[in-house]
Amino acid sequence: MNYHMDAHKKLTIGLFGFGVVGEGLYRILQQTPSLKASIKKVCIKHPGKKRNAPEDLFTTNKDELLDDPEINVIVEVINETEPAFEIVTTALKNGKDVVSASKKMLAEHLAALLDLQKETNRSILYEAAACASIPVIRNLEEYYDNDLLHSLRAIVNGSTNFILTKMFEEKLDFKQALLLAQQLGFAESDPSLDVEGIDAVNKWALLLAHAYGIVADPKKIVFNGIQNIQAGDATVAAEKHYEIKLVGQAKKLLNGKVAAFVLPQFVKSDDHLSFVKNEYNGVVIESGFADKQFFYGKGAGSFPTASAVLSDLSALRYQYRYEYKKLYHHTPLELTDEFYVKAYVSFDDWSFIPKDDFEWIEEWHAESDRKYLIGVLSFRELKSSAWWRENKTSLILTPEPIIEDVEIRKLKKKSLELAGIH
Repeated sequence: MNYHMDAHKKLTIGLFGFGVVGEGLYRILQQTPSLKASIKKVCIKHPGKKRNAPEDLFTTNKDELLDDPEINVIVEVINETEPAFEIVTTALKNGKDVVSASKKMLAEHLAALLDLQKETNRSILYEAAACASIPVIRNLEEYYDNDLLHSLRAIVNGSTNFILTKMFEEKLDFKQALLLAQQLGFAESDPSLDVEGIDAVNKWALLLAHAYGIVADPKKIVFNGIQNIQAGDATVAAEKHYEIKLVGQAKKLLNGKVAAFVLPQFVKSDDHLSFVKNEYNGVVIESGFADKQFFYGKGAGSFPTASAVLSDLSALRYQYRYEYKKLYHHTPLELTDEFYVKAYVSFDDWSFIPKDDFEWIEEWHAESDRKYLIGVLSFRELKSSAWWRENKTSLILTPEPIIEDVEIRKLKKKSLELAGIH
């Protein structure tokens, strides 16, 4: 009997942050009494703001939540990385479970948080930190075995996807589309975290841990955003029946290592990811015998994000925790940059493009002001250089962009044969 009582433990919550997600969670909990979860205190930064909740719920003193023995779960949905890390660390050490939506904090401190979970025997859940309403972390954690997970491709940032959709469907240029995203609340007033790909690479670092057991510093993952994509790139994509998306990709190579990056990519019109429009997110998982599976849902916003927090809270009632199976129970895989990628590169001035870096160039268009080429590059070369991010250069990967060493040798041989050189 005792076990049964414990299995559905009552959650008394200390909430940090009452912005879009925090208030969303407060509203949802009011509408789901069956969950037996209640918010005891909310810690906020600015006490003077008008809030749609009783005044005695709020405090500016974090210790009121962290030191309260009745509070057994801390939910942390604030924007600042270091304060969030301090809150989570203290909560775990004080014997409280944690639910967090702060992807930047989680990605930058993942190794330390893994150690803390072991040390304190508490659980930290963060489904809301990647793809909001899509249960991708728990699926990767529970459902896909290490050996069977071939690849993962995803649109994980709703703001950039909204901007790209508008550039395509309404022929807006980048600045107009960004402005519209800001007006509708899909992009922050300082949009650089989204637009430059930083938010996406933080989420990607979290997904890599659950997909392949790789704990990588997000700064070491090659990424870029959509800040240099031009209306002309959208035109070229349309001519080729492609769309442009900011895609996180991870693929297990023949050598057993993993290629991973977050970069703009051409997506074919029959690709699952081409159906993902506006602020939605989508994840395509390819595994051994199940072929492709596609997850789709809202990737931002008050209720979608709060619903993921709610799902984590619900799981805590059953003492659920991430086991990090791929990391602790298998040999974790490692990242590699020993492969090649095929990319479209558009630019204004040829002198900024190191053409010797390309293994070969397949297409070359130089007649207009804006020039472009399509060619194959070593990923290691890409990682160690910055030309493709600078001087208004736009680099977009082609569909199926990864070429492995073995293939490159065959392709080179073939191209030489075609040129009549044996």
